[in-house]
This record gives sequence, C-alpha cells and structure tokens, in this order.
Amino acid sequence: MENSSFRHLCLFHTLDGLRDGLSHFSGMSRAAIIYAVRPDDPVYVYDPQHLLHDHEPKFKKLYLESNEWRDKASHISRIMRSGHVHPENNLQLTGLISFGGRSHSIFYQMWFTEHHPDMCSIGPTECWLEHATWLLSHDFATEDPLYAGNSGYVLRNYATHAVRDYIVDQMNIRLGWDSSLRIFPVLDAVLGISNTREEGEWPQGKLIFTEPRMFPEIEFIIRFPVIEQPRLNNLKHVRKLLLAVENSDRNLVSDGKAIVGIATGHVEPFHVAADFRSRHGVLSLNNDPVCSFFDGSFHSSTYRAKLVEVEEILLEAKIDPSIGHELFQIVSRIVHTAENGKYGCTLVIDFNEEPVKISGQKLEPPLDLRQNGFLEFSESLSKVDGALHIGSDLRLHGFACLLDGRATPTEDRARGARFNSALRFTAEHNNLIIIVVSSDRPVSVIQEGIELNAQCEWKPVSRCAASPPLLEKWLSGA
Repeated sequence: MENSSFRHLCLFHTLDGLRDGLSHFSGMSRAAIIYAVRPDDPVYVYDPQHLLHDHEPKFKKLYLESNEWRDKASHISRIMRSGHVHPENNLQLTGLISFGGRSHSIFYQMWFTEHHPDMCSIGPTECWLEHATWLLSHDFATEDPLYAGNSGYVLRNYATHAVRDYIVDQMNIRLGWDSSLRIFPVLDAVLGISNTREEGEWPQGKLIFTEPRMFPEIEFIIRFPVIEQPRLNNLKHVRKLLLAVENSDRNLVSDGKAIVGIATGHVEPFHVAADFRSRHGVLSLNNDPVCSFFDGSFHSSTYRAKLVEVEEILLEAKIDPSIGHELFQIVSRIVHTAENGKYGCTLVIDFNEEPVKISGQKLEPPLDLRQNGFLEFSESLSKVDGALHIGSDLRLHGFACLLDGRATPTEDRARGARFNSALRFTAEHNNLIIIVVSSDRPVSVIQEGIELNAQCEWKPVSRCAASPPLLEKWLSGA
C-alpha cells in the first residue's frame, strides 16, 4: 500500500510539472499517461483533465483487444539494461502528441499532450515527453519519497533543454556523433541577442550556426581573421553586426563560438539558423522551423495565426468551395500583413446575399479583392480605425466601419474596444464572422457573440489522485 501511494505521488508531480512546462511553451496544455508497472499488470490511465476522451475506441483496440503491445516486450527485455529506457514512438492520434517507453521499473508507459495547430515542430515536445518517461522510470526505481517532487520541478523548466535535445538528435542523425557545435551556448546567445536593442531597435536579420568543416560549401562575402572574430557571447557586438544583414539575403555565420564572417545566398550545408524578426524570431534546422523565441524564452508557436476556425467556417458555409478558398486566402493575407506590421485591425466576413448595413465608409462600387492591386489597397485601409466589410462575393464593401450592439455576457473588460465591439455586433447579426487582430499579436475569431478560438483555462490538478482507474473502467465511464 505504501509503495502504491508513492507511485501515485510520483505520477502526480511528474504530470503536473509536465503540464505546467508545456503550457508555458505551447499555450494551455494538458497531459495524461497510460501505463502498466509490471508485465502482467492491468493497464491504468491517469488523465485528470480529460485529454484522452474521444480516443477510447483506439485505446480499446490497442490495449484490450490485442496483446501485441505486451508481446513486443519479450525481445526488448533481452537487450534492456537496468536504468535504460527503450522508447515507444508517437501513436499518431489526431490532435495528440505521444511518446513513451519500457524499463525495468515500469513495464510500459505512454505519455500524451495536445498537438496545438500553430506548432513549428512537434520535435521538442516529443523530447519533453521522452524526458518525462525517463524521470518517472527513475523515480519508480529509486522508491525514495524524499525526491518524489524533483521530476516536476525539472519538467516545468525544460523548454531550452527540449529544444537543445531535439537539435542534437537531428545533428547526430545528419552529421554523426563527432560534432563540435555546442548547442546550449548557441541557444543562450540567441535569447540574449533577441533582447539586445541597438539605438532602441529590436534585432532583425539571420544568424546561422554550422560546423567549420561546412565552411568551404558556404559562399562567404567576407571572413574575419581568426584573431579578430567577434565572440558569440559578446551580445552587443553581435547585435551591431546584425545591421549588416538586416532586410537582405545575407547571413552572419558562426561556428558556435565566434562570428566567422558574412555569407550570401541560400546556405545548403547543415546548419541551425536564428531568424531575428524584431520582437520575435524563428529558430530552424535547414529551413525547417523548430520553435520561435520571444520575451526571453523559446515557444512552440509559429507566431502566425493559423485561422483554423475561419477555414472550418468557410467549409461549412453555403458558398461555393472555390469561393471559400479564395476568401480564406484574402483574409489570411490581410491578417498576416497586420501581424507583420504589428498593427490592429478588424475584418467583418459577411455571408449574407445582401450584406448587412454597417455605419462606415461605403464603397461604390465595391472593390474586387481578387485583383492584386485592390487587395494591397485593402491592407492599407485596414489600418484606418474601424472594420473592413468583406462580402462572400469577394468584394470590399466598406472600411472604417463602426460596430455597435448591446452589451453581452461574454464581454471581457481586459480586452479593448475593438474586441468587445465585435462580440456585441456578432451577437445581433447572423451569418457573419469577425476577425480581430490585436497589435500585440493575438487574433480572435468571433461568431454569434462568442470567441471561437479562445484558449480554454483548464482546471488545474490540485491534488494527487487516490488511485488512477483501470483502463477498462475508464473506457466504460465508471
């Protein structure tokens, strides 16, 4: 009984730390685990925030209707050493990221978290789940209550380590184990440079990191003598050098220790790139995004609105699919231009055959946004106070439109007038949606007085579960 209580305590701390850390990295996130401690044990589920619901048929098929997951361990156990965890890969479930493993202390464990639609890459998150697998295996093996909470503390602050682990894994696959490029100093420099202003301006430009053996394949414009190469940890100096590559196809090149020179054109050899974009940036491997960075830390977000809700509404709207596709492209371009320009704007997307009447500057005739010049013009008009009024005919019917309406219970006093006016207007008008772009980056999709893409504030796990349920009982809803 005492051993069982200890295990439940370990589960609670590990899951809570994992959930909290991922929420800072990717936005509000939940976590769950399916596990069996010994080979003959039944399967248990610890899912305090109902992450795994709607996947019950898959789990029933995987763990109850088949013993393949148990039998698979027979050949693994022969090569598994004490203290070693044999990985179990992502189960490829819709909307979920999963990773687990087998060890001497835990026969089987599979961790889960949410796959957010705006992730640059799931790689760092998989590394996070892998580390949770190792930590729980270690805790179960030691059986020391004194250290039961340490795993939670580690997982809460694992963001930089997760990014580093993913990059190192990819480097080992592509370059081998003898790489001289140290990733932790690179990541520290990227965050430091991103917070260093030059004459009040945030950094812009690209800095790439690669192995010295790759230099012959890079088209350098200039290379600095070894004795005069600026050190990477001299953040102010590197920030000044970024001015030489700002708004161009040039790149600063570093070996992870110093700035080697300035190159031009597309860089082919394996490299890590930090693309500084003023208040935020994107870290990538060979042009494949890994994560973004802003406010002094790494995040999984692409830093661009995905507009998934808008795409779904257009698919369900009573309009021709080709019109819906064009409308989505128009909306996406205006929204992303506002994001990049860091200004706020509002778009009313009207599906009514006869567009609703809105106070504002009407256009006679409406502008056909399929014409590139008019679409670019509408981007400029979106900066004017008030909303753009776009119909399902792909035309701009008005700008500087004023949205009014009666107060609604869904209003949020912490948000501005643009957001709350959109809530009021959609609550009183049917067959339309409003997209609100805030100057500080959030994009809200509003319909019928409700923000469709509002982040759900999941109720935190405040106490240790007395006993996680058996999978059979969990599937039956008991």
